[in-house]
Amino acid sequence: MTTSQPTFTPETLEQQLLQEDALLRGHFRLSSGLHSDTYVQCARFLRRPDLAAPAAAELARQLREAGLVPDVVVGPAMGGVVMGYELARQLGVPGIFTERDDAGQMTLRRGFIVEPGQKIVIAEDVVTTGKSTNEVARLLQGLGAKVLAVASLIDRTSGQADLSFPNFALLPVTAATYAPADCPLCRASLPVVKPGSRPEKAFS
Repeated sequence: MTTSQPTFTPETLEQQLLQEDALLRGHFRLSSGLHSDTYVQCARFLRRPDLAAPAAAELARQLREAGLVPDVVVGPAMGGVVMGYELARQLGVPGIFTERDDAGQMTLRRGFIVEPGQKIVIAEDVVTTGKSTNEVARLLQGLGAKVLAVASLIDRTSGQADLSFPNFALLPVTAATYAPADCPLCRASLPVVKPGSRPEKAFS
């Protein structure tokens, strides 16, 4: 008896991200001030329900296969809101989101609650360093919930994020970052683009 292989592959997602200008290659100035050869803007991908649904379905499949079925999916605003909703839909559980309060602290608002003992999957569009994911995890654990995993479209750490729970990502992306004074892209005289500029200017 043969088992069917999943038709959704990392290569499929990468091609879709490129087509939607959600994964850009070039020379970028990040909000941190560092320069990079890669910029990710998953909102351009997630605006397409026909693309977001199959991606979330694949993440849901991987979670179920690992025996990690949550009671609730939590997506941190803003990037995790759409991803969290679609992943929750695929898993058949509620989807809520965290957001920052006036002091900049991640919190639950809008009447959202997490019960002690509930099992949670955190949904992200991109795991960049793992810092915000851990911040959400600490909030949820402080409320007595159990964080099963984080699930995302893209892991920019290529699995190197400092997380105490499993990290499921459909596409690992290795992005080089440089201090402006030591940037080989600058030395090569490639124009630098601040994300948010017109997409066609972002390509090398």
